[in-house]
Amino acid sequence: MNAADTQSIAGDRSPPQSRSQPSPLIRRVLSIAGSDSGGGAGIQADLKAFARCGVHGMTAITAITAQNTLAVEGVWQLPPEAIQAQVRAVVHDIGVDAVKTGMLGDAKTIKAVAQAVAELPSHVPLVVDPVMVAESGARLLAEDAISALVELLLPRATVVTPNLAEAQVLAEHAKHGDRAEHSDRDLGASGAAAATRSDTDATSTEAAAAAGVADRSATSVSEQLARALHALGPRVVVVTGGHTTHAADVYYDGSRTVLIRGRRWPTAAAHGSGCTHSAALAAFLARGFTPLDAARRAKRVAGAAVRDGLVEVGKGAGPVDVFGLRRRAQREAASPAGRGDRRALA
Repeated sequence: MNAADTQSIAGDRSPPQSRSQPSPLIRRVLSIAGSDSGGGAGIQADLKAFARCGVHGMTAITAITAQNTLAVEGVWQLPPEAIQAQVRAVVHDIGVDAVKTGMLGDAKTIKAVAQAVAELPSHVPLVVDPVMVAESGARLLAEDAISALVELLLPRATVVTPNLAEAQVLAEHAKHGDRAEHSDRDLGASGAAAATRSDTDATSTEAAAAAGVADRSATSVSEQLARALHALGPRVVVVTGGHTTHAADVYYDGSRTVLIRGRRWPTAAAHGSGCTHSAALAAFLARGFTPLDAARRAKRVAGAAVRDGLVEVGKGAGPVDVFGLRRRAQREAASPAGRGDRRALA
């Protein structure tokens, strides 16, 4: 996908075909998630994705993290009443056209969020991104919170967007309940982290064939998991596919399975890719697109953000970039007018 393709997604303000008369209102999307002090994931990534997709973004912070590209050095959960107060303040004045949840952290927070979401009109779309592990490997969801997530949020979700590892944990927990055990190693195979290998990694016919078999196997597993998670109540399941060479997301809505294909970019800057994907999906739902169209557009936005990931930011896994900052900086550096503009701003 070229730059013109990626830019057209945010610039295309036209409504989907099913909407005969576009609303004059700017669409409003609320992220209920944690704060990433490094600016790569969490509400910071969500707000950037909202702006990229042409909606007004709002936040209800669930936790504050001391985080950079190397590690999550500390996590402080906000009180449930503070989370609910943020949601109510936003909804009562500004209104909301879609909601996404990200890092929730513990069962107490999930219960508070579920109560706040229950106060919203039932037609407001809810995207649940079941964040469990940071790009650095830090655990972001307590073991005892998985049951609360499965029981309280998934049945209300319009779309749930786990990566393969998260889908496996949710499905296993739903099957075995409190008897399920999940190690950090189980959660380590996140789709975002797997995006560091490219389509051309295979250096031989045998390796390419093996990769193809692995891809088909991973896709088959994702399809099975999508069906298992759909039985828990969400309207749509999208198992994100950064774990496969062709990077296909598996979309399942109870009646059909659709593979949403995308390119796998060889980058070490994929921090925030999952947040960006779910935020973009929520934004497109708010704009009136169907879940499938929203998932397709979100895939393109997130893929372009990984492609343009800022490898020069930090010493670890750099953040994704939805605005093409490096390409913009390169154009300015090559243009005398651009150099003059930067001097003027300085």
